[in-house]
Amino acid sequence: MTAYIVRRLLLMIPTLWAVITLNFFIVQFAPGGPVEQAMAQMQGIDNSAVDRISGGNQQDVGASSVSDTGSSNYRGSQGLDPAIIREIEQRFGFDKPLLERYWMMLKNYLFFDFGESFFKGADVADLVIDRLPVSISLGLWSTALIYLICIPLGVYKARHYASRFDSGSTTMLIAFSAIPGFLLAVMLVIIFAGGNYLDWFPLRGLTSDNFETLSWWGKIVDYLWHIALPT
Repeated sequence: MTAYIVRRLLLMIPTLWAVITLNFFIVQFAPGGPVEQAMAQMQGIDNSAVDRISGGNQQDVGASSVSDTGSSNYRGSQGLDPAIIREIEQRFGFDKPLLERYWMMLKNYLFFDFGESFFKGADVADLVIDRLPVSISLGLWSTALIYLICIPLGVYKARHYASRFDSGSTTMLIAFSAIPGFLLAVMLVIIFAGGNYLDWFPLRGLTSDNFETLSWWGKIVDYLWHIALPT
């Protein structure tokens, strides 16, 4: 048993490396990457992106880009100053060779340096840590429910093989497994979280607004009430 656990844990390393590598090359070669997104925002979609990248305002960028007709391989780069494009490339590391960018990414990930979120303007590690307790809580509760429901159900079905309950539950499980998870989640929210149907559960949030004023038992009930549905 110990050898199996150790082997499974060691398999996590190449699996994680493969996922990171695949994600890296998808970002590098797929259209609409971070550089093209930044250029699209600088064309007028999001003025805040210009300030974060160039340190200036959009009027200065437009003034310098109108008179420059430099070429670029990026879509949407027409009319932008090549110096601004180079600055965007430097910000996202696209001014370096592909393999160098790859090794830099692995090195940064090894030290838990995930960079800065372009859309949030904050450190990615801080964003992950801020939301980690909620993710861990939901993961633990979902795992507990799986074991508390599936194991007794499997034992009961095995002991009552070919019974009506076995056939009916098998049919229901196959039907539910055929429904995509996100679609089932939306259906549950529509039916049980207000609208034209039942109003049994809150539509959003992890706790109520008066959570801090509740007793410890009331906090437990309020928390379970909010996580009952995938909101």
